[in-house]
Amino acid sequence: MARLGLGDGWACAFANDFDSAKAGAYRDNFPDAGRHLVEGDVWALTAADLPGQADLAWASSPCQDFSLAGGRAGLAGGRSSAFYGFWKLVDALGAEGRAPRTLVIENVTGLLTSNSGADFAALCAALASQGYCYGALEIDAAPFLPQSRPRVFVIAARGRPEGLTGPNPFRTPAINKAYESLPVSLQSDWMDWAGMAPARRNAGLADILDPDSEARWSTPEETSNLISLMSPAHRARLEALKASGERAVGALFRRTRQVDGRRQQRAEVRFDGMAGCLRTPRGGSSRQTLVLVDGGEVRSRLISPREAARLMGLPETYRLPKSVTAALHVTGDGVAVPAVRWLAGQILEPLLAELDKGFQIS
Repeated sequence: MARLGLGDGWACAFANDFDSAKAGAYRDNFPDAGRHLVEGDVWALTAADLPGQADLAWASSPCQDFSLAGGRAGLAGGRSSAFYGFWKLVDALGAEGRAPRTLVIENVTGLLTSNSGADFAALCAALASQGYCYGALEIDAAPFLPQSRPRVFVIAARGRPEGLTGPNPFRTPAINKAYESLPVSLQSDWMDWAGMAPARRNAGLADILDPDSEARWSTPEETSNLISLMSPAHRARLEALKASGERAVGALFRRTRQVDGRRQQRAEVRFDGMAGCLRTPRGGSSRQTLVLVDGGEVRSRLISPREAARLMGLPETYRLPKSVTAALHVTGDGVAVPAVRWLAGQILEPLLAELDKGFQIS
């Protein structure tokens, strides 16, 4: 998905994924995949496997160890240690004088606070050791798509070009706090990357749904059971929408909450025109449910793979795995395409243009 977001102006020289479903989806959507995609463990790769010097190396390591839904094991965790497999390659390329000119490291927002901020500091220290300056942004998919999906993007460059720092709508309080928690020696390599606010989104959740006639709806009994799991506040909101007679679409997750000292399953629904953050089938939360209120009636159903793809900004022509579980895994574990396009247009492409002027590290 990062490749789609970067756009046709970029050419992919090498790609790697350990996950067979995601590697298969990449092959299905990029005819040139056979020339540069290596499926397997990043730790098995060496610098000799990588061609030339890249303008950009992008790393989206597995997020479970940073996610609030996971175990918060941090960079030492089994899955997110894939970052160090990636960094081993950057180190080796640097030793050969062909380190990537820019880097993007994307992960969940838990990256900023994992192990009380020690993991973020370790990441910044690794970047500094190879002569990179760096800065981070917390970009939510919400300004681009009707999905709440905040992610951290660490952008690094082999050089310190002027004129690319300034205000940015995605420099959040969490980013500022992470910066302030860094040792002074690491703060000195920090860049406050500049960027303009994206154009206002003009589509809501209802606009990306499959036609009602094509959807597979839950039975009335299943919907009633779902409503019975709602808290009084959520149920009151649903009753108010029923009484209005208007059409409304909500997104619902089942979550386990503490209620009167006991763990209880709750159905939590939002009617703000947004979906909750898409998850993988094993990502710590249940599959997202859609709730339709229309003419005083309530229906429910699970979100479809194609709807999930639209919530990630994927085109209708994007080929999803045939298995529903695999398709939801691919979409739930991806990066929002228009967020990547914003990042490329606002930061990466201007950054590379500055580096092309001859500014290099000392």
